[in-house]
Amino acid sequence: MAFDPRIPYNDLPPLPPKADVETKVVLKEAITSGRALAELKGLGATIPNQALLVNSLILQEAKASSEIENIITTNDALFKAFTAKSSQVDPATKEVLRYREALWKGFNTMKERPVLSTNLFVSIVQAIRENQAGIRRMPGTAIANAATGEILYTPPEGEAIIRDKLKNLEDFIHAGDDMDPLIKLALVHYQFEAIHPFSDGNGRTGRIVNILFLVLHGLLDLPVLYFSKSIIKRKSDYYRLLRQVSEQGLWEPWILYMLKAVEDTAVFTRERILAIRALMIETMERAKKELPARVYSKELIELLFRQPYTKGQFLVDTGIAKRQTAAEYLRELEKIGILKAYKIGKETLYLNVELYGLLSR
Repeated sequence: MAFDPRIPYNDLPPLPPKADVETKVVLKEAITSGRALAELKGLGATIPNQALLVNSLILQEAKASSEIENIITTNDALFKAFTAKSSQVDPATKEVLRYREALWKGFNTMKERPVLSTNLFVSIVQAIRENQAGIRRMPGTAIANAATGEILYTPPEGEAIIRDKLKNLEDFIHAGDDMDPLIKLALVHYQFEAIHPFSDGNGRTGRIVNILFLVLHGLLDLPVLYFSKSIIKRKSDYYRLLRQVSEQGLWEPWILYMLKAVEDTAVFTRERILAIRALMIETMERAKKELPARVYSKELIELLFRQPYTKGQFLVDTGIAKRQTAAEYLRELEKIGILKAYKIGKETLYLNVELYGLLSR
């Protein structure tokens, strides 16, 4: 029987697929992607200040993943909102910040209990949506072309059916087989998106699951892969290839797409980390020359690279300076052009100008 996108896909086949997914061309690309990911993981281990990666890169991933769902904010609004104590934050920026919290929550939960489960998926989507969303119960969910209204895909219906398919997905994720984990990642991501277990937030939850899957398999230590950037670049291919698996069972093009996305983003993220590290070293050397000796410290400059905006309270919290001295230190950094001050409500935030420029490229 031919696939009909208007009918709920309750016959979605379980994993693993019956088709041969480890073809010669797929295995070759998996080796290349795995090498790029290993180089990223190795570099991350050399960064003494892990907050540099966690804050800046996870926020960038949060922004890009939300952008795929047409939730748009700017780097400036995002970084300001992350740093300032302000209630004047637009809804899109709040959603992106919630994505970051959901990713971080998923990572910490999995560190305590290394399992990707339905309960964890629900916890992630609840953090993204800031509600008590659960598995879809009501019928009528369909994915349609925004311009024409044509129904492109109708996911499975019925809570029991959805939970059964998620249980199969869990079993496949944790099966002790010898399948290359990056090939398995492509299968897992397709299956999660095809099950479409929630009324909203499936794409963002699925992309968080991708990153947690890599951590679970020891391919990353921290959830810092800027994965959504590649999907944005080839968004139409992403959705087209997902549909081809559903409609025609064409696994190879989809798997190759995902492997290439892993490779491209691993290379990009590695280059970005190297650029941030080089900029931090350069800033340290400059600050050492130009700041008064009583102000300069390695810890102070490292703090400026935790995120683009900083404030006096951060210096107090890390024990670098007391309140009055902290304000003086930040003004000295502004005098030599490393920081630029902005008033946000009652707070003064200081922007690391060069770091912001780097992250915005």
